Amino acid sequence: MTDRHQDHPHHHGQAEIPPGAPTAKDPVCGMTVAIAAGSRSREFGGDRFHFCSDGCLAKFDADPWFYASGNVAKVGPRAQPGTQYTCPMHPEIIRDAPGSCPICGMALEPIVPTDEPSAELTDFTRRLWISAALAAPLILLTMGGLVGLPLRDWIGHRVAVYVEFLLATPVVLWAARPFFRRGWESIRAISPNMWTLISLGVGAAYLYSLVATFLPGIFPAQYRMGDGVGTYYEAAAVIVALIFVGQVLELRARERTGDAIRALLDLAPKTARRILPDGSEYEAPLENVVEGDLLRVRPGDSLPVDGEVVEGHSAVDESMITGEPLPVEKAQGDRVTGGTINKNGTLAIRAMQVGADTVLAQIVEMVAGARRSRAPIQGLADKVSAVFVPTVVLTAIVAFAVWLLAGPEPALAFAIAAAVSVLIIACPCALGLATPISITTAAGRGAQAGVLIKDAEALERMARVNTLIVDKTGTLTEGRPKLTDVVALGATAEDRILALAAALERGSEHPLAEAIVEGAAARGVTLEKPSGFEALTGKGVRGTVGGVPVALGNPAMMREIGLDTGAAEAAADRLRDDGKTAMYVAVDGALAGLVAVADPIKETTEAAIRTLHRQGLRVIMATGDNRRTAEAVAAKLGIDEVRAGVLPEDKKTLVEELRAQGAAVAMAGDGVNDAPALAAADVGIAMGTGADVAVESAGITLLKGDLTGIVRARKLARATLRNIKQNLFFAFVYNAAGVPIAAGILYPVFGLLLSPMIAAAAMSFSSVSVIGNALRLRRLKL
Repeated sequence: MTDRHQDHPHHHGQAEIPPGAPTAKDPVCGMTVAIAAGSRSREFGGDRFHFCSDGCLAKFDADPWFYASGNVAKVGPRAQPGTQYTCPMHPEIIRDAPGSCPICGMALEPIVPTDEPSAELTDFTRRLWISAALAAPLILLTMGGLVGLPLRDWIGHRVAVYVEFLLATPVVLWAARPFFRRGWESIRAISPNMWTLISLGVGAAYLYSLVATFLPGIFPAQYRMGDGVGTYYEAAAVIVALIFVGQVLELRARERTGDAIRALLDLAPKTARRILPDGSEYEAPLENVVEGDLLRVRPGDSLPVDGEVVEGHSAVDESMITGEPLPVEKAQGDRVTGGTINKNGTLAIRAMQVGADTVLAQIVEMVAGARRSRAPIQGLADKVSAVFVPTVVLTAIVAFAVWLLAGPEPALAFAIAAAVSVLIIACPCALGLATPISITTAAGRGAQAGVLIKDAEALERMARVNTLIVDKTGTLTEGRPKLTDVVALGATAEDRILALAAALERGSEHPLAEAIVEGAAARGVTLEKPSGFEALTGKGVRGTVGGVPVALGNPAMMREIGLDTGAAEAAADRLRDDGKTAMYVAVDGALAGLVAVADPIKETTEAAIRTLHRQGLRVIMATGDNRRTAEAVAAKLGIDEVRAGVLPEDKKTLVEELRAQGAAVAMAGDGVNDAPALAAADVGIAMGTGADVAVESAGITLLKGDLTGIVRARKLARATLRNIKQNLFFAFVYNAAGVPIAAGILYPVFGLLLSPMIAAAAMSFSSVSVIGNALRLRRLKL
């Protein structure tokens, strides 16, 4: 056993090390520590390690191999970036600490939801209970006579007013302090918002009551009630309590919009079972897993990171990431995704992506990004909100003036009640929340079904799309072509044609090449090694096999080497009419035969296209394949239009052509070759494979690369847009009706005047109703 130590100059800030004393490097923090009798140390793998503190020793005990092997250096400084906060109504506001939005005054919330309780919710809940406890006796004091408890008559009006003052003052000056602070900030920033209105309303009611309590003599005789003047203490206190009720309900509901992200974060386990080089295993903290680590995943466990199976066989439930219900068989060499669940077998996997690089982390980042984005429909609410608060303040002033000049006695009391009611009921919170709360909920719901929304604009546009362009390979079909036919056109035997074609294709990475090589292996054909291999983009491949020149490809490839394919065209067409891709094989300068491969159509494709047609979409297939093959596939599936022989750059031209005709176009592609077309479309849909979900050029990414994902995305988009319109309608109509009623428009006809307390209850109800409607999207069936 050896001591891991060496002489190091001591680090700044640590205990003084006597000159010449033996030292060691703390494997956790890297600090140099003195080796002394009784110092903190541990033995591991034949070495003894020394530590500067109990904290470093505890970290080492939790994962000794990670620190002893030096893998900690691969991770680098692991200080977690602090939580950032944003406003649900103004996502451009980002802060490093909680607080309130400088534009609307709303409480900021974490960009990525956490399990930490909301400080705002805790504080407001406490203020709510104290406000309610003080407001209840106030109501009894002022309205007890209506239920046979005339407390005011028993103790006298003057004493009752002082009791009201003592009960209401803590509510207004302490409990409501956050409201007044935000109201003042809004005035100072010249950004009037809901808190401006609440501050003015509550402040006016309280100040009027204060003057009436201590300077009653300045009021005319008609305002006197026995030995005093009527006050609004109960209105001010109850308004504050009711606003707290609304805020607490709203904060709780807003927390639930992040449930989908929290559920995604919870998919990854907190530990991973590491396999050491000597074969032993132990549970290590997930944050200590680095690329290349070997991990054991037992039946029923969640996979900790993205990796590759190196040993074992099992079915893995990927439904929580792709939305697909059937488990997927995994064996050696297959990729697995962190957060999915291992069903029945034991797997050993090698970590490939860890931390922020995992699919799960990228999904969470995309969903959080969608929450911060703005939908175009939000512009309508923004325009209204910009003029709304000043208009409401003006309306309150006009209502006050009209009641004071033309209202019944006591006119001033009526005027204050009307003005306060207008200010309180008109809070624009519901209007501002209408769009972002729906987008937030929809993005979370989509992520659970394998539909990742990059931004709100893409989701809104997806609802209005009427034309969908899809690729054939991998989208409509399995993307795993299989060899189906070998046709001899001359004296060369079929097996010889296949052997030469497969030998040549060994050098290619094209999916069709793989199909030919696998087909040859399945037939037991022995392959030679090619030389002089050359791939001609869009045409085929050529080279020399066993000293014989061989070429394989389409008619353009044959023309390239000076051969006419006319005699073989009929045989090739018969294969294409069956939906197969036919390729010519030339051997030693002569046309020798044909090989054909077919890419099986996915089981889900036909039903998905029928659903897309029912949703009003025109489906166009754009493929690099031969026209006859493409049309055979299109005929089977009922596709509206085929564009065959299309190169990746031609897809962008097709998108631009359709948009020029007035179509709203969604383009679905693999996100690599199709990036220009995805960017040019109204909505780019990246058909992900789970390997790379953060496709920059696409607004929507589907974790499962088939059309059912597009059906889900379309259904989600339409439901979200409908939900936003319901919210906006509710908020607009509510304010349009509420403000005139609060101003007293019904009083001349029906004798009805809205109490400021009723106005406060109605205002809170409007915001909670909008959030409740948005939360219905969580239960949307996709």
